[in-house]
Amino acid sequence: MSQALVIAAHGSHLNAESSTPTFSHADTIRATGAFDEVRESFWKEEPHFREALRTVDADEVYLVPLFISEGYFTEQVIPREFRLDEWDPELWGSDGTSADSATLTAGDTGQTVHYCGPVGTHDSMSDVIVQRAKSATGDPDVGEGFGLAVVGHGTERNENSAKAIEYHADRIAAMDRFDEVQALFMDEDPEVDDVTDFFESDDIVVVPLFIADGYHTQEDIPEDMGLCEDYRDGWDVPETVDGHDIWYTGAVGTEPLMADVVLERAADAGADVRAAIEQVRGESGASASGD
Repeated sequence: MSQALVIAAHGSHLNAESSTPTFSHADTIRATGAFDEVRESFWKEEPHFREALRTVDADEVYLVPLFISEGYFTEQVIPREFRLDEWDPELWGSDGTSADSATLTAGDTGQTVHYCGPVGTHDSMSDVIVQRAKSATGDPDVGEGFGLAVVGHGTERNENSAKAIEYHADRIAAMDRFDEVQALFMDEDPEVDDVTDFFESDDIVVVPLFIADGYHTQEDIPEDMGLCEDYRDGWDVPETVDGHDIWYTGAVGTEPLMADVVLERAADAGADVRAAIEQVRGESGASASGD
């Protein structure tokens, strides 16, 4: 039976860069040959969620949301638009960070769809955050003497938004790699505006848990942290703020190792992609859990 991977991402009418990571990770996975077909789909761009399955010939589809948290998009919008009529969030049995997968039948195409939890709550995202810190500093051993801030949007509308950030901050803290690890937010306490108040370390790596670089990661957060007065002037990496060197990485979703998390989601749902996972990890210079 032929197998396909469909990646579901938000996209944007306003920011052309929003879809770039999605296409990049799809290309990486396509090159492994792990699936007969790999398709990108979007909520705010073409090709749209609603038409995605009709472009896929395979009978069996692994559907992976390129979203950070479990909530409105992953529990309502995507299942509705893909017409997964049997869907119920209870099928994931999740507490907000532990979604796995559910096997459903697409209402209009009859395809078997393995609907996976979002990339953002998968355990291997912790490795991508660490890899992002390595990429930003150029130091594969980064950790000792450094603090790490994992930054999320935070919102009262979706409590799981903060849960995902805190989940990975806790997992990375347990690795004992960095001297300090802190979850920070844009719209709730503790706020990223005050990043230097939460660290004693002279060096702080700041990794925003966003899929793509856009308004928040390229304008709001740098200005809020004091890296610059006007984002259009740019900033140095590192940039000194209140006596600390801030290593700001930009969106975690642009890290090449994100393709691994997409594959891990599919693997957890039953796809035979272990060789592809090893290939992607090898190409990105990452090794297994927490290194």
